[in-house]
Amino acid sequence: MATNIECTPSPFETRGQGRAPQGEGPEKLENAMPATRKWFIRNIAEVPWRQFPDHHGGALSKPLVMPETAGSQHIDYRISMYQPMAYVKLHRHNVQEQVYHVLEGEGLMEIDGETHVVRKHDFIFLPPGVDHSINNTGLVDLVFLVVTGPVTDDVK
Repeated sequence: MATNIECTPSPFETRGQGRAPQGEGPEKLENAMPATRKWFIRNIAEVPWRQFPDHHGGALSKPLVMPETAGSQHIDYRISMYQPMAYVKLHRHNVQEQVYHVLEGEGLMEIDGETHVVRKHDFIFLPPGVDHSINNTGLVDLVFLVVTGPVTDDVK
C-alpha cells in the first residue's frame, strides 16, 4: 500500500521550478534560491536534469554543486548524460579549468582541433584557453562527471 507524503522543497531547489520532469528544459538558473554556505548530503535523484545553453540533442546535466544550488565559491560539479548524437558546441574557457571523467559510454572529444575517442574510465584535464567539445557518437548514453573551477569564467 502506497502512502502519500507531502514533501517540502529542498532549500537548494530552484524557485518556481520544483522538481522538473527528466529531460524538460532548458531551465534557467536566474530564479534559483540563494544557497547558504552550509554542508549538506543530497541524493542525485533529487536533482532534475537540465539542458544548458549550447548543449544540443539531449545533452543533459544535473548541477550537483554550483553557486546557485550549493553556495559553492570555487567549484562547479555536475554529472552529464548525453543521449546518442547529443553534443555541446565547440567552446573555450578564459580562466576556468575543467576535468571530465567518463563513467559510461563512448564519444568523441575535440580538443584544440584534434578529435579523440573518450570512453569509460577516461579522464580529461582542460586548462583555460583550450577549444573543446564533446559528442556522443555511441549507441548508448554517454555519462560523465565535470568539475570546473573557478565557478565563473570572468577575467578579473
